[in-house]
Amino acid sequence: MSKPVLGILTLYLNERKKLEEAAVYEKMIIAGRELGLDVFVFTPADVQGGVVNALVYHPSHGRWIRQRRPFPAMIYDRSRIQKSARFQQLLRFRSKYGHLLYLNRPLRNKWTVHQDLYTLKRFRPHLPDTRLVQGHGDVKRMLQRHPAVYLKPINGTGGRGILRIARSSTASTAYDVRGRNTKRAIISPRKVPAATLGTFLSGWGVSGHYLVQEAIALELPNGRVHDYRMLVQKNGYGEWQVTGCVGRVGALNSITSNLHGGGRAMPMNELLDEWIADPSKRNHIHAEASRLGIDVSRFLEERYGALCELALDLAIDREGRILLLEVNPKPAREVFSQIGDKEAYRTALTRPLEYALWLHDRRKAKSAGLI
Repeated sequence: MSKPVLGILTLYLNERKKLEEAAVYEKMIIAGRELGLDVFVFTPADVQGGVVNALVYHPSHGRWIRQRRPFPAMIYDRSRIQKSARFQQLLRFRSKYGHLLYLNRPLRNKWTVHQDLYTLKRFRPHLPDTRLVQGHGDVKRMLQRHPAVYLKPINGTGGRGILRIARSSTASTAYDVRGRNTKRAIISPRKVPAATLGTFLSGWGVSGHYLVQEAIALELPNGRVHDYRMLVQKNGYGEWQVTGCVGRVGALNSITSNLHGGGRAMPMNELLDEWIADPSKRNHIHAEASRLGIDVSRFLEERYGALCELALDLAIDREGRILLLEVNPKPAREVFSQIGDKEAYRTALTRPLEYALWLHDRRKAKSAGLI
């Protein structure tokens, strides 16, 4: 009997056909074989005349080879936003082959996701004050409401292009600006006079493409910012579960905690112990964060269609309030390997595969009229 087939849909990073997560896909292909699932990797550029020129990893040889394969029965979309012709090709692929069975569908941009979550009263206490930047006045009004704000691209990832603007502690008519450019490099801190803030923002190109969000006080005693990355995934029964939650501490002088930007991961308990002194409050935070993660995942799947995993970036203030900073539908797994949690790392790799097998069996049962 032939194995069920899962195609991992991704994009090449460059014209030399480099894969961003090749090492992760190798592990998933090996795990798939152990589970009885045939897994291969492909991009829209590999599709020719209804046939896929697939990438298949052979662990016995330790190398990737090309194989011409039929379209997979199921697709696990790992494609991330790029400013490239390759991404436009991906959009055409999704439009043409939207009828296929996907484990996950794209989310909308950060602003739309925030708006949709805000429609439900139960999520509002967990959402930082956030506005779409339609003009410089939106930023200035937010700075009147909050001591500091973050400016984030509505489609950005990995901390690229993020700014933190704070009322200056040394000049009442100026703002302290820090951040990262579009290549994730930390920009030199600068003081911008209030009169020229609009000109500075114009140079950054924020109108219509950015949201402005209240800055939560997350600086540790050493001055570094921190937050938490929670991974929520479907299991082999089609149910949402929290795979794990890991603390992240930003690099020196960084306004973000992203690992790709020089941050480091550490166990949630260890980081939370430094931040919240009361053990009972810490226990409550753990339970509430898990409930929130599963609730948000269920809601977003109802709103946008099939999902199999989400990463939630969470902030926890000194009072223990949990705030949802953003949601990532294409989460990485390295936070677990960085803290040495081998079990959570393997679970993070295998859960999408187990969910794919559940989907396959469920579709067979439906075809046979059993459900």
